[in-house]
Amino acid sequence: MAVLQEGLEPRPVGSYPKTGIDVLIVGTGLAGLTAAIECIRKGHNVRVLERNATINTQGDMYFMGLSATKFFKHWPEMKAEYDSIGIHNAWIETFKHSGERMIPPLSVAERLRDAGLDPKTPPGTFQMRPLIYRMFVRQVEKLGIDIEFNRRVVDYFEDEKTGKGGCVTDDGKRYEADVVIAADGVGSKSQKLVGGQVRARSSGRAMWRAAFPIENLEKNPEVKDFFKMVGPDGDCPCVRTFLGPGTYALTLTRPDTMIWIINHNATGSSAENWNNTIDYQEVLDEMDKGVGSKPWANIFKELIKTTPPKTIVNFELLWRDPQPSWTSPHARPFTRNACAQKLGFSNAELLQETDWEKVTLDPRRAQPKLPKWVWSHDPETYTYKHYHANVKSMEAGIPFDDSEIAERDPNFPKGYRYVPWTIDWIMECMRKGVAVDLGEGEWE
Repeated sequence: MAVLQEGLEPRPVGSYPKTGIDVLIVGTGLAGLTAAIECIRKGHNVRVLERNATINTQGDMYFMGLSATKFFKHWPEMKAEYDSIGIHNAWIETFKHSGERMIPPLSVAERLRDAGLDPKTPPGTFQMRPLIYRMFVRQVEKLGIDIEFNRRVVDYFEDEKTGKGGCVTDDGKRYEADVVIAADGVGSKSQKLVGGQVRARSSGRAMWRAAFPIENLEKNPEVKDFFKMVGPDGDCPCVRTFLGPGTYALTLTRPDTMIWIINHNATGSSAENWNNTIDYQEVLDEMDKGVGSKPWANIFKELIKTTPPKTIVNFELLWRDPQPSWTSPHARPFTRNACAQKLGFSNAELLQETDWEKVTLDPRRAQPKLPKWVWSHDPETYTYKHYHANVKSMEAGIPFDDSEIAERDPNFPKGYRYVPWTIDWIMECMRKGVAVDLGEGEWE
């Protein structure tokens, strides 16, 4: 049988015939919205449920990996807008939390060249969440996708006889479809049906996050000068990292926006809620706790003081054990899983316990690991490439990890073998001061 070539070339909306397949998507995060527009492109019937009264497009910055943008090849208008709003000309500067500059400003392009990578195809880009979100929302509206708001899903179900799956909202209304995509967050009620409800655990950590108009820096000329943009003409956005014992921070200076983020020990006001705002004085009162004999740099504290009221979010970081499965027994509902990798814990150790002697010799030791097997992966082309062989393995009862595909062309580190792990094990490693073992395989 010939290998399917679909997924390799652009196939814009309208390229596929109507399938008659009904798809129900719960949640309007980026995963839910991406699923919605892609299911429309494939010719399916799509309905979306959202628990809130509207789609929340607020937020600050995040790093969007290249692998998550591969599908833009089918959406040329989105690709053009994404490229126009992305922070492609950013520079990076690294400090100790106490203010000593350890690595001078260097453009991301230069860093990529130093690492032997193509600056024109970076592993990802820093993005402003509000801009990206609004781009997705406009595409959903353009396609006329049906979104029902104020629909809080409290249960999921599937019917083996009818081959249907569905969900129930808090007002007792039932929704049914051929396929259900639970993209309603890590606490989704779909876990009960898919792999068992996963209990959230406090990590003991949280993030102070703030994004506000750059004009606020006018309150303090010294802060304005320190956190200015850089580059030959002084017009390039700059990401500044501050690394300290048990803590780290990021700032981003853009032409119109200032952002700062600090990872810290959880406080009584921390909550897993993006609307959980606090006053800047609380940050100033707490930030020097647990960082050793050297306090945070005064210039960072002055930056915090320029933050407008009702802007700083104190977001608690909760941990959950990896789910053993992401589909229901009959594979009608399935869950959009947040990526549960030990790599994230390993990177946190690197940022919070930086070895400055090694960083002086190799600046890459002050930045998180982002292996090529992650950012270079194209999930769509990979699926089409191996679809028939994988079905054959499944019919023979061969787990994917034991298949010829996994041996020849894995979508994980070559040589890696998954071994179940728990948050309890991670926390025990941290208590003992032992590095989190990523396992065998080519992780670099």
